[in-house]
Amino acid sequence: MTKQTFIKGAMILLAAGIINRLLGFVPRIALPRIIGAEGVGLYQLSYPFLTVMLTIITGGIPLAVAKWIAEAETQGDSARVKQIFKAAMGLVTTLGIVMTALLLLFAPWITSHVLPDERVYRTFIAMTPMLLIIAVSSVYRGYFQGKQNMLPSAISQITETVIRIIASLTFAYLLLPRGLEWAAAGAMLGAVAGEIGGFAVLLWKYKRDKRESKLSSDAGSGSTENGKEDGKASPVLRRLLSLSIPVTGSRLVGSLSYLLESIFTARSLAAAGIATGLATAQYGALQGMIIPLLLLPTALTYSLSVSLVPSLSEAAAKGDRALIHKRLHQSMRLSLVFGAPFIVVMFLFAEPICRILYNHSDIAPMLQLIAPIGLFIYLQAPLQAALQALDKPGTALINTFFGAAVKLILIVQLASDPKLGIYGALIAINVNIVLVTVLHGISVLRFIGFRMKFLDFVKVIAAMVIMGAAARFTMNQEPLPAEWINLLLACAASAIVYLLLMIWMKFIDRYDIIRIPILRRWFK
Repeated sequence: MTKQTFIKGAMILLAAGIINRLLGFVPRIALPRIIGAEGVGLYQLSYPFLTVMLTIITGGIPLAVAKWIAEAETQGDSARVKQIFKAAMGLVTTLGIVMTALLLLFAPWITSHVLPDERVYRTFIAMTPMLLIIAVSSVYRGYFQGKQNMLPSAISQITETVIRIIASLTFAYLLLPRGLEWAAAGAMLGAVAGEIGGFAVLLWKYKRDKRESKLSSDAGSGSTENGKEDGKASPVLRRLLSLSIPVTGSRLVGSLSYLLESIFTARSLAAAGIATGLATAQYGALQGMIIPLLLLPTALTYSLSVSLVPSLSEAAAKGDRALIHKRLHQSMRLSLVFGAPFIVVMFLFAEPICRILYNHSDIAPMLQLIAPIGLFIYLQAPLQAALQALDKPGTALINTFFGAAVKLILIVQLASDPKLGIYGALIAINVNIVLVTVLHGISVLRFIGFRMKFLDFVKVIAAMVIMGAAARFTMNQEPLPAEWINLLLACAASAIVYLLLMIWMKFIDRYDIIRIPILRRWFK
């Protein structure tokens, strides 16, 4: 199997992430035009519950698998790698089957008593097959990430996205004549089809890897795994659980917070005098249109955090504190550089973006309100990954729980105010993001003494201001007749200005570019 360096692995996932984000916007743009904001709301209302169930089933198991396999690979313990994989697969399969059965059994009660709109029932039923598929896929991803081979995960993600786009839009369109609920369920069935495709890729890659490993071992001195696995399943499972349960707790707080956020937001909007259909539409606009735009740069932060865990785990196992600081600084710096231009564009051009993409310019103030908080989102993922890789998931759990509690209290207080409505929920989400990121940063500083230099933030903010001025100037000239072309031109021109400023201020240099495989040949 091909093992990649930290940067190369991150760049492979980044490439896949960017492709996925760009492709993912096809249904984000097309689906509201097919089923409307209310239909998107019905589609989105199922996801918080799916997230909770998946967190219970998988939780921190993929992360534990990646971390433990990385350690075993460092020690050359191939027998332990096999034990870890088998224990994790058996656990998630059992939990997946049990949770799927429970979800199907209690679906009528959940959709009529827990979720804020009972029309979500058909979408809820359509999503249940994803529990087992995603659970099993997550173990394969953890296996490959632990071996520091990010290519199978990247190919799987792209395959899943392409199939989901085609199937979701097709099923939603075909089922729309039967009603909005059926159309939303059709979109969810498309997501199921995508997960099946992604899983098939991982399974194929895993079987090929096993064949290659067997051939290499047969060509060597012979296997050293003769029966040593017997009787070790229980200790392996116990350690796997000890590694994954704290992370599961942290993620469960986040996923429960997401579920309660959807419920509390709808109830609070009803208390503010907003009808159920309109509340569902507003929630759909926030979670299905605005938040995905804000999360575009997380293609990078996700790839960095996934690559960071095995890399930091390996460095921690060797006691290499300098390498830990180096890897974390690389992640934070790249997150800053990559995320900042998106914030500028979304803040300045919220109205044309929402009008061009969604044909809903009325939701632009939501994007403008949340855009500046994006910087905290992009920094949060590497910080949380560092805490988990350094065996401090309990700290991440406490930070996440505190932020979630504050968010839910603020949603009830602010969203129920008729003057604020959905913007009250948005303010609460902003406070949560900032609070959790700051707490993670303080925790990392306390444990390993790492902190970003203040000058780094000054340089990025200065570049953002100048970039914003260039973008606004270009857009105001209206050199071309079509608004979307002018927007693209303004974004491209200001991005070039931003990149040149980053190079001039020596925030990035040619050595950063050399690490990107595609550009290495021109800059080496």
